[in-house]
Amino acid sequence: MPGKMILLVEDDPNDVLLLQRAFARHQLAGNIHAVNNGEEAIAYLNDARRSRPVPGVILLDLSLPRLSGFEVLSWLRQQPLLKPLPVVVLTSSKDQGDVDRAYELGANSYLVKTSNLDGTVDVARLVDSYWVLLNRKPSICEA
Repeated sequence: MPGKMILLVEDDPNDVLLLQRAFARHQLAGNIHAVNNGEEAIAYLNDARRSRPVPGVILLDLSLPRLSGFEVLSWLRQQPLLKPLPVVVLTSSKDQGDVDRAYELGANSYLVKTSNLDGTVDVARLVDSYWVLLNRKPSICEA
């Protein structure tokens, strides 16, 4: 279904697995597609609309190999067709400078990861209920 795919940009396989399990176990509507680094995120988004589904929301870690989450966010906001995509920063950084910089670069939300299953389930439910089900998407997500 259009707009329900979540692009998770996360290099920690444990965080990916926790989030995927939370979505599956609680039968949430979002479908997660994970990429492991900033370069993979940009490659995926470059192929969006041609050969891959456009995500309804991007969950973006800041601390990534190859290209940081900040670099991915900056690149994304410079792409005319892709810049309306909702981006939720999901990271372990509580640093106010990182929060401010993410919003300056165009993040739509900033969430701090938890390392336990209950906290991850809470985040998954919030992302699913708001960003997947309730939030109105830009037309590119409905293609």
